[in-house]
Amino acid sequence: MWLVPALLLAACAAEADPVPVSQTTVAADTQATTSPTVSSASTTSATTQQAPSQQPEESSPTTAPDTAATAPSTTSSTTLTDDRESSSSTTLPPPGPPDSLRFVEVARGARNPIFLTASPGAEHSYLAEQGGRILYIANDEIADQPVLDITDQVTFRGEQGLLGIALHPTQPDRLFVHYSNRSGHTALSEYSLSDDGRTADPDSERLIFFAQQPATNHNGGMIQFGPDGFLYLGLGDGGRSGDYYGHGQRPDTPLAALVRIHPDQVTSQVWWYGLRNPWRFWIDDPTGLVYIADVGQDAYEEVSIAPLSEPDLNFGWPITEGLHCYEPRQGCDPAGLTLPALEISHDDGGTCSITGGMVYRGPSMPGLWGHYFYSDYCGGYLRSFQWNGALATDLREWTPDLGNVVSFGTDGSGELYVLTTDAVYRIEPGS
Repeated sequence: MWLVPALLLAACAAEADPVPVSQTTVAADTQATTSPTVSSASTTSATTQQAPSQQPEESSPTTAPDTAATAPSTTSSTTLTDDRESSSSTTLPPPGPPDSLRFVEVARGARNPIFLTASPGAEHSYLAEQGGRILYIANDEIADQPVLDITDQVTFRGEQGLLGIALHPTQPDRLFVHYSNRSGHTALSEYSLSDDGRTADPDSERLIFFAQQPATNHNGGMIQFGPDGFLYLGLGDGGRSGDYYGHGQRPDTPLAALVRIHPDQVTSQVWWYGLRNPWRFWIDDPTGLVYIADVGQDAYEEVSIAPLSEPDLNFGWPITEGLHCYEPRQGCDPAGLTLPALEISHDDGGTCSITGGMVYRGPSMPGLWGHYFYSDYCGGYLRSFQWNGALATDLREWTPDLGNVVSFGTDGSGELYVLTTDAVYRIEPGS
């Protein structure tokens, strides 16, 4: 993920040969037959240390029930079905997607917003700023006092900073924070929240994961609890370009990987590998599927989809970039790789660095339930698709330019937010 314009533009290379695949793929620039219009309530311009343990865990770290449904791999032709049960015996069709969306600016005054989250059902949210503050949001307004301010222990430059936050799924007084420490290395810590959730005790920090970073870019960012109760962390390949440090195809390092962490035992393991820079991923609880938006190198961005329950998956970097050979440029062997469900060319709408989003599960737009939203730092568009188990379907572009989109978020009711470098917007159905 690129967060500073000077780091965004890489030298373009000649297009590599496409990787032969057995499944049908869909180009990201395929859109719905009709392109919806957009209305807006506010104008927008705008050398690696091993993980503490590589031993697999045998039990869930929490008592949260495992809600993951058995799901096919990305190469399966099995179609996922919507697991919602109808509350009525009528045969009325479900509501369709709205014709347009609007973007309501909230949390005015946030500086470099980077992620927004909340406990299910909560009426307040937490907004992380890349500089090192976590803010309390209620009624769309920022509280006067930060929940936590760790600016004095965070390196904030380029792709470094406070990069992700997560709340414990069954104990909402436990706050988890991923940040670049003063030496630029990856730190993931737990803090204790007050009973009212408005403040976190800065002296309660408990380090649960650490990894050395050899460069200032490709630090990853996202942390999220899965339905299995483990905390997952996405980390990039160590930085520079072209998998310079050779971490991509090494399952023995937490770099270029999705790392599974037991927060109580303070143990971890590499769950998946072969990722370039999974700045944002999303674990969809109802299906147990993970949507990984992996930032590309010269020519292609990608979204991969796989069941969280299946360990040791290899997502191909640097053998592949998107659905194309990268190393070698021709004749690469994709056998055993989990190839992306969607690739987006850098020739498409100004694309340069994908910003992964979330699967929508909120109440205000039932016609979009189960649709995955994503954007791009340079392109600034908002797009969505629905995964049917084999194909990305119903691809839509909702707006051409929101600015430099850096992240997404959800509130306690499951509504979706999109974050740019200088604003936070709630997505609502258009009028």
